[in-house]
Amino acid sequence: MKKLCETVGFLLFVQGVAGLLHEWLDWFRFFSVVRRLPLVGGHSLSVCVVLVVTGAAVMVASDAVKE
Repeated sequence: MKKLCETVGFLLFVQGVAGLLHEWLDWFRFFSVVRRLPLVGGHSLSVCVVLVVTGAAVMVASDAVKE
């Protein structure tokens, strides 16, 4: 269970960073999932920040999960 939480947290973190890089530098055009979501609209920057924070929180919280 701990590895699953770490993996999910890492994936959320990477998607958030990829979305931020796409917003700021126009990189990772095909890697970012956030820009493909129709419900995000014009709030993709804030969604990417939320993904980065949530991914970091899940990775930190995975230390509390017992094996």
